[in-house]
Amino acid sequence: MKNIVLSLLVMGLLTACNTSRPLTNLNNHNIEYLVSGEKTVEDVKLSIIQAGQVLGWQMQPIAPGVIRGTLNIRAHQAVVDIPYNTKSYSIIYVSSVNLDYDGQTIHRSYPRWVNNLKAKIDDFIVTK
Repeated sequence: MKNIVLSLLVMGLLTACNTSRPLTNLNNHNIEYLVSGEKTVEDVKLSIIQAGQVLGWQMQPIAPGVIRGTLNIRAHQAVVDIPYNTKSYSIIYVSSVNLDYDGQTIHRSYPRWVNNLKAKIDDFIVTK
């Protein structure tokens, strides 16, 4: 019985030490249900830029319908592209610094940062 309890304790400790999560992009997040009237592409663009800035992201339009977001936190950097239109937007990983990206997994904070960005963009689309 002691061995089982000890094994479970060690497994729990090893799991808690895992600092990486699978990287998944947010693809074609539908915003039509958020809009109660006519939103222009410019309205969506401004909502994305303002939402990112509130959270500390540097937001830069890089092409028609695409915004590049850069988040710098301490020694970490995350860069995403956000293609958008009046029906949906995506948040696509571009690059990172000190986030241990290995092609499949990334630092456990990255998904939280992207989820916070998504939630704030949705909030701004609803209210703007």
